[in-house]
Amino acid sequence: MRHLLAVLSRTRLAWVGLCLFAFATWVSAQDAVSCPAAPQMPTAAQVEAGMKSARDRGFLWRIQKDGRTSFLYGTVHVAKPGWGYPGPRLVEALRATQVVALELDMLNPAVLQAMQAGMAAAPKRELPAAMTQRLKLLMKALCVPDEALSSMSPEMLVSTLVVMAGRRDGLEPAWAIDVVYAGFAHGMKRSVISLETPALQLALLHGRTPAETLEIVTEALEELESPKLHTLLKRLTSDWAESNLDDMARYEQWCECEDTPAQREKAARMVDERNPAMAAKIDALHSGGQSVFAAVGSLHMIGPLGLPALMARRGYQVERVAFTAP
Repeated sequence: MRHLLAVLSRTRLAWVGLCLFAFATWVSAQDAVSCPAAPQMPTAAQVEAGMKSARDRGFLWRIQKDGRTSFLYGTVHVAKPGWGYPGPRLVEALRATQVVALELDMLNPAVLQAMQAGMAAAPKRELPAAMTQRLKLLMKALCVPDEALSSMSPEMLVSTLVVMAGRRDGLEPAWAIDVVYAGFAHGMKRSVISLETPALQLALLHGRTPAETLEIVTEALEELESPKLHTLLKRLTSDWAESNLDDMARYEQWCECEDTPAQREKAARMVDERNPAMAAKIDALHSGGQSVFAAVGSLHMIGPLGLPALMARRGYQVERVAFTAP
């Protein structure tokens, strides 16, 4: 299940943003009878009602240094409607900060344009006919039209299919927590910055050689065709929704994604090797006199190489903020 974790757990916000862009063009192609209904933007009244009844979800840490307070927030990139409304503790944290830092701000037109250009510039690599047929069957099952096969690189296409796989369970990329919080931040007139670049996230996904592309697509197809994918996806998102950090921290024991040296090396490249640069950028913002609300995928928060641990090593006082049980 490495590919699933790479796309969903290991916080590829770039893919979610591009899925949202592509999804808007696919809605008209969906069969309204057999496909989940397209997500609808909530009305002002629905937003007001959602905010009034919101509960805190996910994982929040308070970090303090030099007399200032910033926050680290662990997110997920597919969610159910209503999960994104911040509860009391999260509202308090957002109000107390000046900068919202995301992996990528997909509401920034320049970022979205760069991602689209990177997707279009990906080298065309032909897949075996049997593999293409498997992709077409999955695309039909997941309500993705055939034209995506020619408009996306193979790696982008299978990543999109993985993100879309939870829609029948009510888990929508349209409600990705990072994207929702980008919307809140822009609405609150906060400064919104990207901790990473489109080029970095594109490089993480695309194979460096045709053989690597084939390996990525093969692995993703096996995941998409396995019933374990839905079980894993539900567990990951449930842990986040219920703020179950203990189980999330044990993901290596149940994800089936780090069983071999090669899998562990790839997992380290996807997460651990990215964390120091994000920690350095958060530290630079905070040390420069700004209070920061940094929202990135939850597994970037886990373990001795997670962001809370890295910020503690930089001299921050780190404290997890407990959420009140509903």
